[in-house]
Amino acid sequence: MAPQTRARTRIILRVNGKITNENGSLLQRKVKVVTDQSVVDKPSPVAEFPMREWSIQLHLLDEEGNERPADVFTKVVYNLHPTFENPVQTFTKPPFKCSNEGWGEFEISIDCYTTEKTKLAPIVHDLNFQKEHYEAVHTVTFKNPSQALQERLRETGPLPNDEDRPKKKGLATKKGAQKYDCEKIAEALQKLDDEEDLLRVIQLINENKSAETYIKSDVEVDNLVEAGEFSIDLYTMPDVLCTKLWEHLSKKNLIS
Repeated sequence: MAPQTRARTRIILRVNGKITNENGSLLQRKVKVVTDQSVVDKPSPVAEFPMREWSIQLHLLDEEGNERPADVFTKVVYNLHPTFENPVQTFTKPPFKCSNEGWGEFEISIDCYTTEKTKLAPIVHDLNFQKEHYEAVHTVTFKNPSQALQERLRETGPLPNDEDRPKKKGLATKKGAQKYDCEKIAEALQKLDDEEDLLRVIQLINENKSAETYIKSDVEVDNLVEAGEFSIDLYTMPDVLCTKLWEHLSKKNLIS
């Protein structure tokens, strides 16, 4: 008979609306790719295809479909046809307008970055000359967006977990979040593998939480050894709880 193991308790963390667990957090938005092109009076290397000037720019769409600046991206990289003299072109300010001249149609892979090294799945855009102006809307996915990125995304529509967040946070947001980095606390808590450590953290939370602390749990307060899931929005913790957790994690060299 195979050995039996007891299901372990898991802590699922919410950092300002972001769920942090092994599955990650996914947020989606729509990006409009706008293309303008026209024929120019210049010689073409291929007689039957006239030279054209074209430009591409990006806009973020809000939940009503209105164009908003795509400032959630730190840079956008256009990967053009390899026959271009400069086939990889980078832009760092919205609307990330890319302008070039050429005679041929081709697919462009567009990489949108949210940090210097973090990029989304590429947008594949069809550059064609059927119309002088055309637009295409693509859905992009943000995986585990940072707190700052979430706030910018919230300007274009609610986040999936916004309904779960308490309407009033009071001092939990104003004091605790300023004094301690909840992102670091979240990262440190995810490193806890020992069952006793997890249960100790839950105990600390239960002993020091406030009325505004958002908790969703099937772990019994009086019976912590039973397996279950414990979810907390770290940005609703009072200052005293932030202090307790910070000190506890610091002693274990998980945070500094």
